[in-house]
Amino acid sequence: MAEVAANGGGMIPETFRGPAADMAAQMGVMWELIKAPLIVPVLRLSVYVCLAMSLMLFFERLYMGIVIILVKIFWKKPEKRYNWEPMRDDLELGNAAFPMVLIQIPMYNEKEVYKISIGAACNLSWPSDRIVIQVLDDSTDPFIKDMIEKECIRWASKGINIKYQIRETRGGYKAGALKDGLKHDYVKECEYVAIFDADFRPEPDFLRRAIPFLVHNPQIALVQARWRFVNADECLLTRMQEMSLDYHFTVEQEVGSSTHAFFGFNGTGGVWRIGAINEAGGWKDRTTVEDMDLAVRASLKGWKFVYLGDLQVKSELPSTFKAFRFQQHRWSCGPANLFRKMVMEIIRNKRVNVWKKFYTIYSFFFVRKIIAHMVTFFFYCVVLPLTIIVPEVEIPKWGAIYIPCIITTLNSVGTPRSIHLLFYWILFENVMSFHRTKATFIGLLEAKRANEWVVTEKLGDALKNNKANAKPAAKRTTKSLLGDRILPQELAFAGFLFFCGCYDFMYGKNQYFIYLFLQVITFTIAGFGYIGTIVPS
Repeated sequence: MAEVAANGGGMIPETFRGPAADMAAQMGVMWELIKAPLIVPVLRLSVYVCLAMSLMLFFERLYMGIVIILVKIFWKKPEKRYNWEPMRDDLELGNAAFPMVLIQIPMYNEKEVYKISIGAACNLSWPSDRIVIQVLDDSTDPFIKDMIEKECIRWASKGINIKYQIRETRGGYKAGALKDGLKHDYVKECEYVAIFDADFRPEPDFLRRAIPFLVHNPQIALVQARWRFVNADECLLTRMQEMSLDYHFTVEQEVGSSTHAFFGFNGTGGVWRIGAINEAGGWKDRTTVEDMDLAVRASLKGWKFVYLGDLQVKSELPSTFKAFRFQQHRWSCGPANLFRKMVMEIIRNKRVNVWKKFYTIYSFFFVRKIIAHMVTFFFYCVVLPLTIIVPEVEIPKWGAIYIPCIITTLNSVGTPRSIHLLFYWILFENVMSFHRTKATFIGLLEAKRANEWVVTEKLGDALKNNKANAKPAAKRTTKSLLGDRILPQELAFAGFLFFCGCYDFMYGKNQYFIYLFLQVITFTIAGFGYIGTIVPS
């Protein structure tokens, strides 16, 4: 440093001014100049922030783990906690003993699965004159619209009360379709509405098991069923999704229902009291999570929710990586955007107690929807690799190894059959945390893609049909291939982690390179699009 000062008192050494200076040496000198005064303090602060977020997530997972054990051992089942009696035929009242129920099936170009959901809804065990099935078709493809309409006509000819509804515009997307569906005159007779996405197929006894909770408990607004996945074994991508969603249903939804009678509506596979929807302000399209929006607003009005883990609805997981990325963008961006819009409304609310407000703001939104994504990405994909290059900053073993291992173990309770895939699930979740963190910031800042809505593509039996009727695939342009398969950001992260892994292998002392090289492989696989089902052109 004395030499630098002697050469004019500037921060740039004389060697930088020589045209023949070695570039690597110059960069090394510059790195040393900025490392101590700038890089080390910023990185150390980042470590402290990430450790704090890790502890928040750890205690949240630990709390839910303890509660779910208590629920399973000591809590009564929902049928015992609430008034519940099976729906029975009444000789005097006849079918009038059954309440009027509306079934809403929103659709958008659902060519592969529309028959499944319509058929399942039409086969529900409920008096035919006490049920209205409403197919809300926002399809833009005239051929698909014609197929869906003909399917509705086919069921109507069998005596099923089914309505085929279309709109002039697709404003508000799913929320707009559901809201518009409730405006029809025949809906005024209905007390409850069950919602099923196009790939959902409820069992015939679904309404008979769910509706009694609403009939006998006027304080309940929502009965949510659990999702089961018919294509969980299709590929490794669907197995990873099953592990994440099983934890959500087995633990998060169960804990929310048992302790606070509140949880996020999953958007499908549930039954709402129409009066509660209206009191909460109806469907709103201000975010991409209209289901969570309605649930939070209804909860703030004092309504209670019930989750039924043993009432299961079959559905389909997105099996292409492109569809999964779009879905995760919506599921990560939407809650963050809703948190931005509703946090002050929750704080000012007078109808719910302080504990429920704290649970909703801190646990439901802040830790699960924001912190969980950010700590996974920043800590394990950015900060930890950087501490290898900057050895002056150390991460304690409890933060780098023990806490993550405990959190991962707690996450695995939802899907015991996939315990052998746990390590790969960690690596895959780290890759997806990049997309989720980016989407979370977009939602919090309400940036350009905050309200982007891309319907999750479901394949149904499309792959089987393609194989049975195989035709030569059309040639794809290089631009199309790169856009669908090659993901430069994932490949860039793979390069960054590879550099850090090589540095740790040569100079490090913690042997993080083992984890880093495995993470490099996962980022590279994702970057070249070799995850999930590859759909032929």
